[in-house]
Amino acid sequence: MPFRLLASLCFILFAPALAAAQENTPPPSKCMAIAQALPEATYAAFTPIQAASEGEVVITYAGHSTYLIDSPAGVRVATDFSGVYGGNPPPRVVTMNKAHRTHFTEAPDPAIEYVLRGWNPEGGPARHAVVVDDVYIRNVTTDIRDWGGNLERDGNSIFIFEVADLCIGHLGHLHTRLSDAQFGAIGRLDILMVPIDGGMTQSLGSMSEITARLQSSIVLPMHRHSTPMGEFLGMMGDKFAVDFRESRSLTVSLRSLPDRPTIVVLDGV
Repeated sequence: MPFRLLASLCFILFAPALAAAQENTPPPSKCMAIAQALPEATYAAFTPIQAASEGEVVITYAGHSTYLIDSPAGVRVATDFSGVYGGNPPPRVVTMNKAHRTHFTEAPDPAIEYVLRGWNPEGGPARHAVVVDDVYIRNVTTDIRDWGGNLERDGNSIFIFEVADLCIGHLGHLHTRLSDAQFGAIGRLDILMVPIDGGMTQSLGSMSEITARLQSSIVLPMHRHSTPMGEFLGMMGDKFAVDFRESRSLTVSLRSLPDRPTIVVLDGV
């Protein structure tokens, strides 16, 4: 049999399997960069072409732990979505966590194209690696506490959104300190959304340590409840600038990131 014909037959036979394997393989993350400041973690640096995009990202504080992320291509993502905030018009993608009912909904709008739960209803860790136009979304699971103080493995997810060459992280309802392996799996975060309730998630001291170690250019507080903003800002110290905004939205690009790490407090937080 001629080699070209044999090669063609092999391609016809094995192409579907190869395509399926490629679909099941998560795309590489450009946020997994070398960072000597994080010991005992292994990194690999990639720039996935499916997530690379020039332009600006608009981030809007909708309420509680829900931020809206609008990509240059028009993809809208809502974080820790309960249906109370950010649902009109329906976003294309929502992420959820289940520590409290204010972070998820059991009846999301059918118009929402992607519903990404931070836990696996069937058990084990949730695993997401989803590309929606110019947005790549992945997760790193963490444990949560129940009302009795017992730990539930992999009950929460930190979601990372890679868009317009920015790495945006949402800590969710984070109950536990992060291990070196978890810091390594998160990678670089240019923008960090951090809960500052001071008790329902973690103490302000613990959250400030996690925030300082991630060294993000922009920190967006959320999930504040009655905690005075000054308590969190005071714990972050002079290494972080503070920028109070009168708007609920922030427009940002890789080029416009501040030279100094900055805590941006949007209206409504």
